Amino acid sequence: MGKTMKVAIMNTVGRLDFEQKPIPQVKDDDVLIRLDYVGICGSDMHLFENGFIGEKHVTEPIVLGHEPGGVVEAVGKNVTELKPGDRVAVEPGIPCYRCDYCKSGKYNLCPKVYFYASLPVLEGCFAEYIAHPADLCFKLPDNVSTMEGAMMEPLAVGMHAALQSGAQVGASAVILGAGAIGLLTMLSLKSMGVHDITVVDLVQNRLDKAKQLGCAHTVNASEINAIDTVMALTNGEGADYVFETAGSEATILQSAKLTKRGGTIVLVGYTSSGKAQMHVNHIVDNEMTIKTVFRYRNIYPKAIEAVSKGIIPLKDIVSDVFEFDRIQEGMERAIQHKDKVTKCVIRIR
Repeated sequence: MGKTMKVAIMNTVGRLDFEQKPIPQVKDDDVLIRLDYVGICGSDMHLFENGFIGEKHVTEPIVLGHEPGGVVEAVGKNVTELKPGDRVAVEPGIPCYRCDYCKSGKYNLCPKVYFYASLPVLEGCFAEYIAHPADLCFKLPDNVSTMEGAMMEPLAVGMHAALQSGAQVGASAVILGAGAIGLLTMLSLKSMGVHDITVVDLVQNRLDKAKQLGCAHTVNASEINAIDTVMALTNGEGADYVFETAGSEATILQSAKLTKRGGTIVLVGYTSSGKAQMHVNHIVDNEMTIKTVFRYRNIYPKAIEAVSKGIIPLKDIVSDVFEFDRIQEGMERAIQHKDKVTKCVIRIR
């Protein structure tokens, strides 16, 4: 192992350049991970394409990527549960462990969390190596690949969304958006015994994937009225749970009209503007509950177990894999060909 590594840096919005950077030093409680795969997330695409998410703007060079999977290369002197050669999934947010949120177990709400490629943090995972706290690295079973390890991050979001909803066996659900997070939310709900799931999207290819993965119904909202269709499917009542995963102002506004009286709306997606309208009076009159999802907490072990046992077919979400040298092409394809791309992953080595 040399002293430097290849890193893809966004010096200019819309352009990734390769630079050599020092391989990170391993602290006593850290492990050094040689990355195999890193997924491209919607937030990576937002920053790459626009240079901002909501009110957060890129003003300095940034390394994108926060969905890593790889192999332990070295361990700090205090690390006992991992060893070189172990394959791991990496939870990319490092909380402070001291605030009230961390102490209560809600460490995803830690105001001091250091989360890769999440402004103002400029360090990300589109690199050959990262150093990371060992207790946030989870050993993968033999039957789970490091590519699936990288996909544990978006799966954790989908699982957290499903758990946040409080969905019960036999309930009905609508998922707005058939991107990776929408599909993983669907698979998480199915694993909880929710099978009456309708997925709504504008892109038929994504809906075909949702159907392939086992949803009960799909609605192409570019061709038919989503509200009328969902009402017809639910005897005019609406769904018990509606998940907005697209980050679209239009679907956020629509969500209440798809929800049953006393039902629950779960907001998962980010809008580009950071704002959206909702039918507030309708929500109040029908005693609907609104829940939100911010990343995840205490999910990775459950996610890994679900994949290892074959409960969630994580590999089936991935549509495109690009070599690290072609990361610019991979990012552009993920952004420009949403009609064809479900999930794009970068193979680092």
